Amino acid sequence: MSASGGTKAIIAALTANLGIAVAKFVAFLLTASSSMLAEAIHSVADSGNQVLLLVGGKRAARRASSVHQFGYGRARYIYAFIVSIVLFSLGGLFALYEAWHKFADPHPIESWQWVPIVVLLIAIGLEGRSFSVAIKEANAVRGTHSLREYIRASRAPEIPVILLEDFGALVGLIFGLFGVSMTLVTHDGRWDAVGSAAIGLLLVVIAIYLAREMSSMLIGESALPSHHRAIEAALPGEGIERVIHMRTMHLGPDEVLVAAKVAVPAGASAPEIAAAIDRGEERVRAAVPLKTLIYLEPDIFHAERSEAAGTAADERPAAPSGH
Repeated sequence: MSASGGTKAIIAALTANLGIAVAKFVAFLLTASSSMLAEAIHSVADSGNQVLLLVGGKRAARRASSVHQFGYGRARYIYAFIVSIVLFSLGGLFALYEAWHKFADPHPIESWQWVPIVVLLIAIGLEGRSFSVAIKEANAVRGTHSLREYIRASRAPEIPVILLEDFGALVGLIFGLFGVSMTLVTHDGRWDAVGSAAIGLLLVVIAIYLAREMSSMLIGESALPSHHRAIEAALPGEGIERVIHMRTMHLGPDEVLVAAKVAVPAGASAPEIAAAIDRGEERVRAAVPLKTLIYLEPDIFHAERSEAAGTAADERPAAPSGH
């Protein structure tokens, strides 16, 4: 599974959300609809989030320094985590506050009644186009995984974040359309509050899910099970008898740290061991489509010592979902 940054999907979402945000604010100013205000703030939050993803990708591309010797790859996870905070606070909590405010003081939409309907329908079309771009980007890298599995397993945050944002935006627009339509039909402003509350709850749920996924990335996740198995299978070869135990961790979406203890022949000389390790590293880099930082410790394999070390040293990544 590729760790693509999904720049095309980010740009498509940003372009759509900026136009939608302006239209929604105009509709709110004309109608005073809470659902329209909640949706406008949601689009502003999404636009800011896409800028954050672009900034995160740029900062992650910086070269390693004496202070950050493993590079800046995890910046993409940090900025994606900030996205979840913005979505929760600026999007979800504001929509819930606006719903509470409108429910306490309901009033119908009395002027420009057709404007929010038109704006919401146009927004659905634009968000649908953005969502389709994100799906195409995901299809190009997800392999045999379903979209749900891809979102959970991907070590690159951008496309999963855009997929969830666009999905949430489309569902939120439907909620907003429902609230506005019912307000126009019944002349009861509380339906507008219901639409805003539904939007808020949806955004809070998506934000919490994103925060959970990104925090797992920040803590440090192993290579995908398929990559882990490929690395483990590639190491044994001329001069390396077997892998005694191995650990992997993503330093960023595109780079994996590999640390392993490998068994070498008991009578091997230092130059022979060094050459065997070099060949093992070459096999690993040919086996996985990622940048790899590899540290191999040569040792003599003793079955009884390996058994005494316990099962913890021989754990393998279990769930294909990744989180």
